[in-house]
Amino acid sequence: MQKLKFLLFLLPVYVLGSPSGNGDYDIIPRVVNFLIFIAILYYFIATPLKNFYKNRIFQISSKLDEIQRKLLESKTKKFEMAKKLEEAKIEASNALNHAKKEVEILVQKVKDEAQHEINLLNKYFEEQKNYEIKKIEKEVISQILSELFKESNTILKQDDMIDIIMKKVS
Repeated sequence: MQKLKFLLFLLPVYVLGSPSGNGDYDIIPRVVNFLIFIAILYYFIATPLKNFYKNRIFQISSKLDEIQRKLLESKTKKFEMAKKLEEAKIEASNALNHAKKEVEILVQKVKDEAQHEINLLNKYFEEQKNYEIKKIEKEVISQILSELFKESNTILKQDDMIDIIMKKVS
C-alpha cells in the first residue's frame, strides 16, 4: 500500500518532468494528471463511500429483518387468535348445550312442581267436596227430622225414616 502511494505521487513528476517541454503533446500529461486525480479522489473517497453504502445496506437489511420479524410475530399472533377463536367457539357451543340441558331440567322441574300442586289442589278439592257433601247431608237430615218431629201425629218406624231420608238425600 505504501508503494502505491509513493508511485501515485511520483507519477505526475515523471510525466510532467519529461525533456520535451514544447507542449506539442500535452494531451498525454493531461490524461495522466486526470487519471492521477481520479486515483487520488478514489483513494480518499472510496473508503467513506464504501462505509456509507455498507451502512446503508446494513440499515436496509436491519429494517427488512425487523419487518420480517414483525410479519412473523403477526402471523404467530394471527395463528394464536385463530386458535383462541376456535376455542371460544367450542366453549360457546358447550355453554349453549349446557344451557339447553339446564333449560330442559328447569322445565321438567317446573312441570313436576306444577303437577304436584295440581295433585294437591285436586286432593284439597276432593276433601272440601266430601266435607260439603257431609255438611249438606247433615243439614238435610236435620231438616227432615225437624219436619218429622213437628208433625207429632205421624209415627214412623225406623225403616220408614231411613227410606224418607234416603229419598231426600238422593
